[in-house]
Amino acid sequence: MNPARIVFAVLSLSAFALPAAAQQATVWLTTPDRTSLLAEQPQRLAFAKSKAPGILVDDKTKFQTMDGFGYALTGGSAQLMMKMSPAARTALIQELFGNGPADVGTSYLRVTVGASDMNDHVYTYDDMPDGETDPDLKHFSLAPDEADVIPVLKEILKVTPKIKILASPWTAPSWMKDNNNAKGGSLKHEYYGAYATYWVKYLLGMQAAGIPIDALTPQNEPENPKNTPSMVVTSEQEADFIGNYLGPALEKAGLHTKIISFDHNCDNPNYSIDLLKNPAAAKYTNGSGYHLYRGEITAMTTTHNAFPNKNLYFTEQMVIARKNDTGLQLAKPVARLIIGAPQNWSRNVLLWNLAADPQNGPHTASGGCPICTGAITLDGDKITRNIAFYTASQASKFVPPGSVRIASTGPADALPHVAFLTPKKKHVLIVSNTTDQVSTFVFGAKGKSATATLPAGAVATYVW
Repeated sequence: MNPARIVFAVLSLSAFALPAAAQQATVWLTTPDRTSLLAEQPQRLAFAKSKAPGILVDDKTKFQTMDGFGYALTGGSAQLMMKMSPAARTALIQELFGNGPADVGTSYLRVTVGASDMNDHVYTYDDMPDGETDPDLKHFSLAPDEADVIPVLKEILKVTPKIKILASPWTAPSWMKDNNNAKGGSLKHEYYGAYATYWVKYLLGMQAAGIPIDALTPQNEPENPKNTPSMVVTSEQEADFIGNYLGPALEKAGLHTKIISFDHNCDNPNYSIDLLKNPAAAKYTNGSGYHLYRGEITAMTTTHNAFPNKNLYFTEQMVIARKNDTGLQLAKPVARLIIGAPQNWSRNVLLWNLAADPQNGPHTASGGCPICTGAITLDGDKITRNIAFYTASQASKFVPPGSVRIASTGPADALPHVAFLTPKKKHVLIVSNTTDQVSTFVFGAKGKSATATLPAGAVATYVW
């Protein structure tokens, strides 16, 4: 046998015979040299009886239901999309969110409540002149989003009406904060009630615009004061806000938007765990959100083990080409995020962010992100599909909402993998070859298996 090849086996324990219609698997491949970009391979892989040992896939062992895969639709992303010609924008939205043969089925979006650091300027929905406040929110208005974010979301919802949308703020209005500044600082306790009302007004306003918000996080990266905008919120403060203000305000307004706590890095699972120990906060908190700029993805399992009745969400990660990368190096981000997050109980995977221009803008002038490449680069109607696009699409195209993660166990150091069972009972296996060698492995279901070859650094999705 060629020593440059790595051999594993993938079998299913669920039954002993494949139905006649499922004797072959389709293969969708992305390679670093871009010779294959999320492309269905011409040759299907045939199954045969096999008892080969190795990785075991068991569709009788089920874990969490998946809500979707997607991106953050920042204000900057929406602004760039609105600069496209209507025909080009319509075609792009169909490709991103549709379920046709050429579409990638993006099924989850994160939007920013007010500006993020990927906007061309800072704003909230109730900005006041220095020295003035508006505790009754008489000046609240969604007008800043009416030129781009709201129109783009409406177009997306026409293509996929059931897409899930998560809303996250980067800051409260400056007049509510102890430093009276968009950057850093904390929410004054005297304005917790007003800020809960601000949320209610936002959710009802979006609802009136035909945009249902499925979930929210009270604060993006609550431990990061360095972005412009940003706001610091401790676990104790967030527990107090959720349990005594935000949760009751949503309940009183008849809103069923899920509350997801934390929304920050995997280096501090204690934030979520401590918050959920607070009975008032836990009553209203659906689960916890994580990023992976620091820490290990297994922090999500740590949180799950502490509170198995609460949900986990992967709410942000930037995936960009590294400085010295040659080709499309997506094997490791797919392994870390698309495979790693669901393997650690996440119901979704969201990447940062959907679109940027060729200069990685727009972003705020000071405290914005000058290296945040979009999943796509938009230069007018010209579209460049980047590493994050293929990273997310390798799952979103094949794993629709309502799919369930199923067991896939065995050696995974060289070939990380995750498996799902779709609502139509199709098996989906995503495999990432993180080595610099060609890998040959065997995969299968119901007592039968097929042999596949995966180029070095490549990712494949197998569907049967």
